[in-house]
Amino acid sequence: MSDPRLHSLHLEGQPRRDTFRSAREKLQAACGSQTMAGNARVLDDAALVVSTLAAPVGGAGGSGIAGRFTFYLKDGTNVYPLHLGMNSIGRLPDNDVVVRDECVSRRHCAVLIHSDLRCELHDVASKNGTLLNGKKIPQPQKLQSGDQITLCNRRLTFHMVEAANEPAAS
Repeated sequence: MSDPRLHSLHLEGQPRRDTFRSAREKLQAACGSQTMAGNARVLDDAALVVSTLAAPVGGAGGSGIAGRFTFYLKDGTNVYPLHLGMNSIGRLPDNDVVVRDECVSRRHCAVLIHSDLRCELHDVASKNGTLLNGKKIPQPQKLQSGDQITLCNRRLTFHMVEAANEPAAS
C-alpha cells in the first residue's frame, strides 16, 4: 500500500523519519486485506455511513454483520466523518481529519476501521504523543464508542452509531 498520507518526506532528521517509518509499517500491517478491500467511501450528510457490512464476526462460521453504521470524531461542535479503512489525523490539509493546532503533528495518528467493525487508534510517531482516555498509547489500542482521544490540548470523542432501520416499502 502506497498511501500518500503515509509518506515521510515532511519529517526533518533521520531518527524521527525512521521512527515514523516504523510506525507506518505497523499501521499498514494492521489494515489487512478485508479492511482495505472495503475502503469504499459513501458520504451521508456530515457523517460517513458504511452500508451492509457482511464480514463474519468471531471467525469463520459466525453470523454476518448487516446494517448501517456511522463513524465520526467530535471536537466540541466540529464533527469529523470517518470511513472504513485508514483515517489519518493531523495538521496537514490532506489528512482525513485536519486539526488546526500547531501542537498537533502533521501526521499525528490514525483511526483504523475494519470491515468487521473493530476500530483501532494508532499513534504515527507524533512528536507529542496520543492519549486515549487520558493515557498515552505506546502501541495501537482498541477503540470503543465514547472513547476520548487527546492530541496535545485537543480532545476528540470517537463515535460509532448504528443507524435506525428504515421500514420496508410495501
